[in-house]
Amino acid sequence: MSAPCRQEALDPQGSATDLAAMFRFAHLSDPHLPLPAVRVRELFSKRVTGWLSWRYRRRRIHAPDALAAAVADLHRAGPDHIVVTGDIANISTAAEFQQAATWLGALGRPQDVTLVPGNHDAYVPVSWSASLGLWGAYMAGDGASPPTSRDDFPLLRRRGPVAFVGLSTAVPRAPLIATGEVGAAQLARFEAMMRDLTDMCRVVLIHHPPQIGGASRHKELSDQRAVREAIARVGADLVLHGHIHRTMLGRIDSPQGPVPVLGVASTSAHPASKYGAGGYNLIRVERDPAGGWRFDVEVRSIRADLGGCDTSGRFHLRSPASRALAA
Repeated sequence: MSAPCRQEALDPQGSATDLAAMFRFAHLSDPHLPLPAVRVRELFSKRVTGWLSWRYRRRRIHAPDALAAAVADLHRAGPDHIVVTGDIANISTAAEFQQAATWLGALGRPQDVTLVPGNHDAYVPVSWSASLGLWGAYMAGDGASPPTSRDDFPLLRRRGPVAFVGLSTAVPRAPLIATGEVGAAQLARFEAMMRDLTDMCRVVLIHHPPQIGGASRHKELSDQRAVREAIARVGADLVLHGHIHRTMLGRIDSPQGPVPVLGVASTSAHPASKYGAGGYNLIRVERDPAGGWRFDVEVRSIRADLGGCDTSGRFHLRSPASRALAA
């Protein structure tokens, strides 16, 4: 596991024993399921670069046995909810979306798993009904129908004390470009939604990291500044992302204090890969007596023998309100 960066966002006073369990959820991302057989005609597009990348590099990183070990460990942990921040697919073929629908069904019921898509899930323009529409039940907000386009994001799911707000950054791009975008219309809906949730722990789900320096130029969130400004205006307690395939910690500055931004390793990364062992994060939430919320983060990393996961790191985060009131 890469050591979390920007340590000022951590709460060094916390301990594993002083947080009473209130609500636990698991965060996983970028499983990149094995690429099924591809028809030649499907490669007459940007897909050819992704296919070559998978054949000669990525399939040695994202191992089915490693993914199975992480998911089995997650199921043993028995979290109250599971969130997935995208990139289940690789090059967005029809077979991949069908395969991923089966995998999601094994991961958990739609009401127990919340999903936002990543850039590999929108690798090329494809019919919604034959692609992301197959995962619609996992992206449907409470009381809402499954989304039929990006216009139906953000999604909102209330689970226990937590309001999960999911943004879509998944847009097709040119070859060798892996950037994402939220867009002005989705951001406006996001701000309105967040203002109605101030009594809950607001956890934002997004594939691309929105913090400064979160990704290189060809992989970044193209409107990251607008996203940061929106979060600064309406606040948030925690932002979770994937995309970088490593555990990383950043922040978004706001008038209430820094909003912690936490990225997770790829759930399928083999321990011998260039990214190191993949896995998932197990996050426990409780209300902070000083105000706001506290998060106990346990990093679960795949063992070298692929027999399960071990705890490779543990740290605590605080929402901006609790930091401000405690100061």
